[in-house]
Amino acid sequence: MAITAKIDGVAVATQANVYFDGKCVSHSIQFANGTKKSVGVILPATLTFNTGAPEIMEGVAGSCRVRMKGEAEWKAYGAGESFNVPGNSSFDIEVVGEPYHYICHFG
Repeated sequence: MAITAKIDGVAVATQANVYFDGKCVSHSIQFANGTKKSVGVILPATLTFNTGAPEIMEGVAGSCRVRMKGEAEWKAYGAGESFNVPGNSSFDIEVVGEPYHYICHFG
């Protein structure tokens, strides 16, 4: 069962952010204190994301493998796990099977 929280002072972009021909779809959220996050899903694919600000990717459901810029090794992450991405960098993410649901914390 999905739980929906009501939070005063929160703005949610109703238009989706669609990347990689629909393989990644998210919605942007901004809190009253200026904090920004996005909530989304990545369908099975291998994609490369570039970052401006530092990010924390928090897995909600599904799993993925991630390779940070300049690294040779892939690391696996599942629901309840997170990984940090430096600002002005990039990472490769591979999703196989079930979609990977995430919350991205910016800043």
